[in-house]
Amino acid sequence: MAVLGAGAIGHALMTGLDSGITRVDPFRDIKNRPVSGGGMNILVVGTDGREKITKEEKEKYRLGGAPCNCTDTMMLVHLSRDRDRASVVSLPRDSYAELPAHTDQNSGRSHEPHPVKLNAAYAEGGPALTVRTVEQMTKVKIDHYLEVDFTSFMKTVDAVGGVEVCTTSPMKDNYTGLDLAAGTHRFNGGQALQYVRSRHVDAGSDLGRMQRQQRFIAALIKQVTSSGVLLNPVRFREVATTMVSSVRADEKFGTDEMLALGRAMRGFSAASSEFTSVPVTPMGQVQGLGSALKWDPEKSERLFRMIREDRPLAGGRTKSAQKKKLVEVSPQQIRVQVLNGTATEGLGRRVDADLRSTGFATTRAPRNGTDTAVPRTFISYDPRWDRSARSLSTALKGCEMRPVKGQGPTLKVTAGEDYAGVVPVRAENAFQGEFGTVTGDEVVCP
Repeated sequence: MAVLGAGAIGHALMTGLDSGITRVDPFRDIKNRPVSGGGMNILVVGTDGREKITKEEKEKYRLGGAPCNCTDTMMLVHLSRDRDRASVVSLPRDSYAELPAHTDQNSGRSHEPHPVKLNAAYAEGGPALTVRTVEQMTKVKIDHYLEVDFTSFMKTVDAVGGVEVCTTSPMKDNYTGLDLAAGTHRFNGGQALQYVRSRHVDAGSDLGRMQRQQRFIAALIKQVTSSGVLLNPVRFREVATTMVSSVRADEKFGTDEMLALGRAMRGFSAASSEFTSVPVTPMGQVQGLGSALKWDPEKSERLFRMIREDRPLAGGRTKSAQKKKLVEVSPQQIRVQVLNGTATEGLGRRVDADLRSTGFATTRAPRNGTDTAVPRTFISYDPRWDRSARSLSTALKGCEMRPVKGQGPTLKVTAGEDYAGVVPVRAENAFQGEFGTVTGDEVVCP
């Protein structure tokens, strides 16, 4: 099969595809823009668009209510200069933002700069004001703008044959109708929409929703890059045609850009993508806005400087996470004290290092236990932290579990004579509520 884009055949098959894209001008009258850095920056905006959904789909996937004319999701996607890495930064929709002076697209009234939540930029000034606001906040120059609504999202998922997602615990959201048992699931377009829209399945609300969206994008990349779609020009055109039939984009995003992205993704894997969210701190109630989030000034500036400088956000991690077992609680969130329960000198240091290598927050100060003839490794834990203990026990295959009321949040591992190493583990989200970057292979199904 001819490789996508390798000559006239691939280009001929793609020619005219961009005629199906609805065009917008998000760069109209923008002045004093940031300087271009390395790579390509695409602002991807998810909008409502439920007016295009059929009555049956609205009922099945809980999409009732009136369209909001606002952004439901906003992501900054950076494709590296050498096209071997994609960095995806989620921009929380409840972020506190200062809109630049503009004319309201609905009322026609002129507005001076004023505070809003970030997703209100679209409602007041559409794509152009959204781009201006994001550029002002990030100091990153946006090269392209893509607007995806519910319809195009659902159709794209169906066109690639569905997407596989894993969850270590049941997930239920009465608002979206999401109802998943723990395990592996292959979503069609409607089910995928329920998954990425759900905000009421955990305490994380929007942060948890953004992390699920990132996991889904990583799974979508895995599906596209492993299914042969990118190596088959005819198949790629079918998928691309479905996707662009209901998206909006800037004038310069056309056939050549789609071919360039297709060629770049030929060498992609889930590990080629990295995901993070802008680090934020709660602002509490803001007059006229309600509850809002403030970007951490130092951490967010460092994040966007790395984007501008075309540097990897995940520190260039290359170790694959595919063979790591999924656990319910992130190892990074589990504090562990190691005790040597044998007469073998240095075993405590080895167990501490092994657990730390798979992400556990060990004390780095192992101790000798009171008993030096422990035959079987065991975990002592407070029953209030039983989920953490189960996650740790997955890493210490065959260990014994000993509940100790009142021990507190630190788990204790007493290494016995049977200790034979640590099974690598990972959670669905390695940071679970904290700022951090994960690569795609760390969040897709093992």
